[in-house]
Order: sequence, then C-alpha cells, then structure tokens
Amino acid sequence: MKKIIVFISILFILTLTACSGSQDDKAETTTIKIGAIPDQNAADLNRSMEDFAKDLGEKTGFKVEYVPSVDYSALVTAFERGEIQLAWFGGLTGVQARNLVPEAEAFAQRPIDEKFKSVFIAQSDLDIDSLEGLKGKSFTFGSESSTSGHLMPRYFMMEAGVDPDQELDGKPNYSGSHDKTYKLVESGAFQTGALNISVWEAAVKEGKVDETKVKVFYTTPEYFDYNWTVNKVDEETKAKLKEAILSMTSEDNEIMELLQTDKFIETKNENYEAIEKVAKELKIIK
Repeated sequence: MKKIIVFISILFILTLTACSGSQDDKAETTTIKIGAIPDQNAADLNRSMEDFAKDLGEKTGFKVEYVPSVDYSALVTAFERGEIQLAWFGGLTGVQARNLVPEAEAFAQRPIDEKFKSVFIAQSDLDIDSLEGLKGKSFTFGSESSTSGHLMPRYFMMEAGVDPDQELDGKPNYSGSHDKTYKLVESGAFQTGALNISVWEAAVKEGKVDETKVKVFYTTPEYFDYNWTVNKVDEETKAKLKEAILSMTSEDNEIMELLQTDKFIETKNENYEAIEKVAKELKIIK
C-alpha cells in the first residue's frame, strides 16, 4: 500500500511539473506580428524587417514574425483587426491606426522624426525655385496615405497658394512610394514631385538617383513623422517590446541602416496631434 501511495505522489508531482513547464513554454512563445508601411524598395524593406524581427525575438523571448503589407491602408486595416501587434507607421498612418484603436500607443521614433522634412524635386533643366513655380507643372506625390510624401507636401503647397487639384498640369499622380517618386521625375514621366528627405538623401549617397536629371528645389519646415506603435497588448508584453526597441543600436540589425538611424528615442501619441489637425483640415481623415 505504501508503494502505491509513493507512486501516486511521484506521478502527481511529475504532472504538476509538466503543466508548469508547458505554461512557461507558452509564455516564452508569445507571437508578435509586426508590419511596416511599404514606403520604399520592397525587397530592401522585407529583408531588413525580417532581420529586425529576428533581433526583436532574441531580445524579448517572443516569437516575432514580419508580415509585409501591399500598401499603407492594408497595414492600418491589419492593425485595426489585431492581426499586427507592432507597426512602423508614418505620422499619418499612425494617427489613422490610433484613431481606430484608441488603446494603441506610439512609443518610439528616430531622433530625426522629431524634426522631419520633405523635399520637392524637379527635372534639372526646369527653371523653378519655389512652390509657387509648381503651377502648370506635372506633379507626383508618393502614397496617398504618406505623411512625408503627400499630407505635408500638400499642406505646404496650399499654404503657398498652390491648389494641387486645380493648378497643376493635370491631376497629381500618386507613385505609391518615395523611391518611385524620384524615379518618375528622373525619367521625365513627371516634371516635379515630393518625397521623404531621408529617402532622397540615401538615394543620393548611394548613387541611386541621377542628379544631372533631377534636383531638389524646396525643403519644407519641420514636423513629427515616423513611429513605432504598439497595439492592444498586456502591459508586460508592451514593456518588453519598448525596452528592446529603445535599447537597439546601429549594430543590432539591418533596419537601423535602412531607416538611417543609430537608435530609437521615446515618443508619445500627443506628439502627432499637429499631423491629425492637418489631416482633418485637408479632409484626409474625419
């Protein structure tokens, strides 16, 4: 009888240990799906984000998966549905996402995102040196949901007295991404355009743009832009994600090089209220 009792006791202890282990394993394999607005070369972005996901997983103990998005609005929709737990948004898409998910929180950005700018470009042989000179010219924005490729350039054009829908040579085009914008102007498909200053500077540095064919003629004032926004998750998960991203350096993963930064700094939802105000004034969001 004693042997039976001892056997049952051992079996009970082993069962508890196994259950405890499975719970620990479950906690360690929390899945975090991340996304990013496809604002530049898709192959470069996908490779860099996959490397970032691997690094983030190692730092947090989570299973981190990168999920590519076909366009800006697809990422916002996936975030709203809870299919994406962490996203790299532009200022406008971040505002759109947080309006749909009020519990979401912007928590990190690059230092340059505190004082971001857009550049207006033109064919090199075009005599233009101001936004007013855009009147009567063909023009391309980036994505319709882009802060630096559409929202803020449109705002500054209108501030300068240029109506993009009435005073250009035809309706403005939407290229879909910053790299496509400078290529369209470089090729002669459009006389002028506007894009993210950091993408432009990287393209010039890497020799991806022919400066004998396209030039910058205007740089905008500063505004807040890109950010990491976390969806509705528990506080422990949120804390781990924040700590990991805010501790990253330029040596950690490829995304830092692609985003032209050596670190991320803290931010908050309130920093993007001006973006929301402009978007509402232009009736881009309600």
